[in-house]
Order: sequence, then structure tokens, then C-alpha cells
Amino acid sequence: MSGINQPEEELIDYEDDHDVSLTTGANGAAAAPADGEKEKKAYTNVHTTGFRDFLLKPELLRAISDLGFEHPSEVQQECIPQAVLGMDVLCQAKSGHGKTAVFVLATLQQLEPVDGEVSVIVLCHTRELAYQIRNEYTRFSRYMPDVRTGVVFGGTPVAKDIELLKDKTKCPHIIVATPGRLNALARDKHLDPKKVKHFVLDECDKMLEQLAPIGGNPFDWSFYALQCVDDAATNLDSIDAVNYVDALSLEQGLKHIHMRRDVQEIFRVTPHHKQVMMFSATLSKDIRVTCKKFMANPLEIFIDDESKLTLHGLQQHYINLEEVAKNRKLNDLLDQLEFNQVVIFVKSVSRANELNKLLNSCNFPSICIHSGLNQEERINRYQSFKSFEKRILVATDIFGRGIDVERVNIVVNYDAPSEADSYLHRVGRAGRFGTKGLAITFVSSPADTEVLQQIQGRFEVKVTELPDTIDSSTYMTS
Repeated sequence: MSGINQPEEELIDYEDDHDVSLTTGANGAAAAPADGEKEKKAYTNVHTTGFRDFLLKPELLRAISDLGFEHPSEVQQECIPQAVLGMDVLCQAKSGHGKTAVFVLATLQQLEPVDGEVSVIVLCHTRELAYQIRNEYTRFSRYMPDVRTGVVFGGTPVAKDIELLKDKTKCPHIIVATPGRLNALARDKHLDPKKVKHFVLDECDKMLEQLAPIGGNPFDWSFYALQCVDDAATNLDSIDAVNYVDALSLEQGLKHIHMRRDVQEIFRVTPHHKQVMMFSATLSKDIRVTCKKFMANPLEIFIDDESKLTLHGLQQHYINLEEVAKNRKLNDLLDQLEFNQVVIFVKSVSRANELNKLLNSCNFPSICIHSGLNQEERINRYQSFKSFEKRILVATDIFGRGIDVERVNIVVNYDAPSEADSYLHRVGRAGRFGTKGLAITFVSSPADTEVLQQIQGRFEVKVTELPDTIDSSTYMTS
């Protein structure tokens, strides 16, 4: 994974000229800031971080800049950093939220093109959407001349598709397709799916919406369901077929059945170990369950009509305390709570360094990541933490934007975030979305209290005061 390492473009988390440093007394507590330093500090808003913090290839960053994209959308901020690491993604967001760019950038970032090998399959339900997605790949890969993208769909001469796939010097590394045509190419051995590493469904509900009623497993096609298809093909008055397609016209119902079957068969012939990403503007609860059967513990992002991003699976609490009491309370929490790994967020580079030193001196081995480090060192430290070499990480908001470490189940906001969006990114590290986790925020000023109120208004969540005791089973996955 490539990154840009230019000092003038580094993320500045906090105005260091106005920094409140951690000064440690004999009792290990942080000294309170002077009265003159209590005014509200200047933070950089999460939306101004740009695409560079996703550690994308320079070729992608250049294309993004050419296309005039300055700041990632909410769904892009949440999905891209984890998608580029190969994590499965299930995302619902309304049109215009930039879902397509998520999987286009994520797959281009990870792609290592080899002549004659198809690495990425993107399926969609219409030819028009297939063309649109192919064009997006072309736009974002403009500085990646070795990458080839192709589009295939029904209604056109299949001989052209066969010829394209047969020539290793022309065979696309990325194929955007409708399910029927691609399944036919795979079934007739014109497409070799054995090297596919990324499997994407756009508008997935359109292709899977009638899969769930068949059975618990999307691959357990019942004899009854298949018999309905056969009956319908020969008997247009078949009651079973009409009931099965659930009030759709028979013709449309058969189209959906065949499309679902094509998706399933394509999925089956691709390697078991691959990244799976699914996106749609609408996802019912039943469809979500169905989609997740294709995936391995996916990141789940659901943005509703009001653009509220719902946090799943996290217990969220706050603690009212004075600034000088933070270190003592943090020490107590680390002693009392059970955890796999913990991320502790602070508001500046210097506070990250000082708290990291303090924790190590108190026999809490930790590591820190912040914007003061160059890109290579950040990645090295991230990999060290991800590989479980250290269980405690002290970080600024640069680590709070979608970076995934699956063992993290506790987040402590040592310094409360400056606004609600930053809170979302931080606490999202406490376990993956949909899994158990615990987020604790230290509240030590009126500004912190105001942000806490904004958080509860912005997201569908209630942040309550931390109880005296807490059952570890509620935030630890067994």
C-alpha cells in the first residue's frame, strides 16, 4: 500500500501552538491547564482530512484530485479505510453518497494486475449501471495504465466477450457485468474465475431480494423453489410459481429467480477466500441477513434518510471528572476492565506522546500513533498494534477514521472529541460494527458536555453515565 509523505499535507489534529501538554506530578496525575488555556481550542474538522489519510496509491490520489474531489463523504470516510484492507463490507446509503467510489477505490488500491487474470468481479442488475460503474473505474484508474476494465452484459454478441477474455493481453483485470451473461461465460469455461480476489454486488437487493425466503443458507436451493421455476416455464397459471414470486408478475419473478441463481453460481466458482462488498440504497432486515451469509464478519454501515449513521453493538458511557483526575481514572479503568485491545484517543500530538510515556512507566505497555509521524512509521506502528504486539494504543484522530483492528473492544476518549462526527469515527474502533464493544468518554468541561449532547442528537444512541460495575460479557465477544 502506497502513501503520500509530504509534511505540508500531513493531518494536523490540534493547534500545537495552543497545546495543553500533559505534565505529570508525583502521583501520576495530569496537571490542570492554566485558566488562560481553558478557551476552546482550534480543531481540524473530520471532513477536512481528505482522501490522503486513507493511504491510497499516489496514482489514485492524483486521479481524485483531477476529478475535483476534495473531501470524502460520510460513507466513504467510514468504508474506504477498512475496505482497502480487504475487509468485507455491507453498506446502505442513499444515491449520491458516493458508494460506487468506495469499492472502485478499494479494489484499485489492492489490485496487482496480471495478464490473463480477472481479479475483480462487479455485478449489477442493469446494463446501464454496468456501463456507469465501468466508466467510474476508467476515471479513477487514469494513471494506472496497466489496469484493464471490461463490461459485459446480455443482448450483445457473446463472441466479442469470448474473444476479449481469450486474449491475455486484452483480458480485463476488472469485469463489470450483469449476472446472466457473466455466469454463461463462466459456465462455458470462457471466464477463469480462479484468481478473483474481490466480489462486489452493487444494488445488491435487486439481485438477492427473493433469496431469503428459500431457506437459511443462500446456497441451499430447495427442490420446491427450483420446481416452481420449471412449473412456471411450462404452466403460466402455476399457483405455486405466482405465490413464490410474491405478487410480482410471472415474467419479472422468473427474471429475479434466474438472476439470484446466476449470482449464486458465480459466487460459488470464485475462490472461497475473497473480499465481498455489497452496496444498496435500500436493505431490508431480511436482505441484510441474506447478504451477510456471503460474507465473513463484514463492516456494516447503514445511513438512513436523515443521513444518520447508526452505531451497532457498542455500549457507550461517559464519566464526569476534572482534568487532573483523568490519569488516575484511566489507570483504574485499565486495571478493572477486561479487554483484548484498547484505543485511547487524545486531542494532540504532544498529549499522545506524554500519555504514552506515562502508561509505559505505569506498567501498561502501549504504543502511540499521531500525525507527527511520517507515513512509513505510522504504518509500521499500526501493523505492530494490529499484530497484537501491544494491547494499548494512544492515538490522535488520525487513527479514528475507519482503521480496523479486529481485537479492539474498548475505546477511551481521554479527551472528548471536538464534534459528533469525530466521535463516530473514534468509537467505531471498539469492535467492528455489529459486534460487542465499549466506549467511554471523559467529560471535563462545558464544551465536552455540549459535544455529548450533539452526539446523542446526531446518532441513534444514548450515552449514559458509566455504572460502578459493568459485566464484561456485555462488551467482550465470547
